[in-house]
Amino acid sequence: MKAVGIVVEYNPFHNGHVYHAVESKQAANADVVIAIMSGSFLQRGEPALVNKWARAKMALAGGVDLVFELPYPFATQQAGIFAQGAISILETLDCDAFCFGSEDGRLEPFMLTYQFLRGNKDDFDEKVRHHLKAGCSYPKAASLAFNELQGHEDVLDLTQPNNILGLEYVKAALSKQFKIKPLTIHRIAAGYHETELSNSPIASATGIRKAIADKTNLKDIITYVPKSTKEVLQQYLTVYHSFHDWEKYWPLLKYQILSASVAELADIYEIEEGIEFRMKEMAAIASSFHEFMTLLKTKRYTWTRIQRMCVHLLTRTKKDDMQAFQEAPSYLRLLGMNPNGREYLRKIKKNLPLPLISRLSAFNDPSIQLDIRASQVYALGLSQPYQHLLMQREYGSPVIVNE
Repeated sequence: MKAVGIVVEYNPFHNGHVYHAVESKQAANADVVIAIMSGSFLQRGEPALVNKWARAKMALAGGVDLVFELPYPFATQQAGIFAQGAISILETLDCDAFCFGSEDGRLEPFMLTYQFLRGNKDDFDEKVRHHLKAGCSYPKAASLAFNELQGHEDVLDLTQPNNILGLEYVKAALSKQFKIKPLTIHRIAAGYHETELSNSPIASATGIRKAIADKTNLKDIITYVPKSTKEVLQQYLTVYHSFHDWEKYWPLLKYQILSASVAELADIYEIEEGIEFRMKEMAAIASSFHEFMTLLKTKRYTWTRIQRMCVHLLTRTKKDDMQAFQEAPSYLRLLGMNPNGREYLRKIKKNLPLPLISRLSAFNDPSIQLDIRASQVYALGLSQPYQHLLMQREYGSPVIVNE
């Protein structure tokens, strides 16, 4: 059996994700689609709309055969480390290829750009440092540096978010000399950051989340998600009475900031260069998470980077905690499968170099402690008794099996 891997967040699973799964399977001529999915908190520094189990259930109903969790030390990181963790898991799972959506839609520019940057690394890094000192955010500095250096007409547009992430996937595979092969398909319809729904049946996850921001009405998203996604979201509301968003965690975050010393804040992962002083100042006067972010954001720090700082603050994740787990994931946590995925897993299971976890209570390795802590904090976004109910799901339940 041939497997193709995809790296996802499914926040929530929508029609564009169905297209990605189907097209990836076809492009790779694969029998199985394996999704590596972020857990409680996501790469852009946000709590997931619904928990990992609900999103895995959506994925299995939408064309994915196996869903594995991307561990916290990789899921809540800048693009390079995020990609490194995900592609490493797909390599471990013996995938023949991985496939990502991109604005460009052709693989050759990714390969050319990777080779160009590898051959001009010192010059590139120097120009990036120059633009950072001038006050640019890292994505802006990297894009400027690349445009100043590149001389080939068929290189990537690195101002586009999916192109940037796709390049990191390619880099993660080629730099480690993995056998897994990269593939890309063209991202269709809605852009990554589009917030408004259109007449097209494919909308961005951002737009879909905005459309259900009142947390009670799902009718506006019916056109843009599979029926199964709407059913899972409605079931989540019925069971837990709420979706998750940053405002639910604002009182907890504000307490963490105001009760910690400046030195304690500086010890949190990604908090650097004195921003801890500004955090304490703005947390004292902000009445909401959005207001706090608006007050805190500067030209130097992107909204995404600050949100990731806030995630690490919320989970009390220190610099030392993360540095111990950034080479590659040390376990494989299975969240869900269908019969096709189960058959593939049966074939490769004996040769897996990492422990396969199907139930958290049966695995005691220290490497999973950050995931457990993140799940405990994530549950605090719900009211009681739903916090306890969510943690029962985390510890006690086996994988989701979609028959």
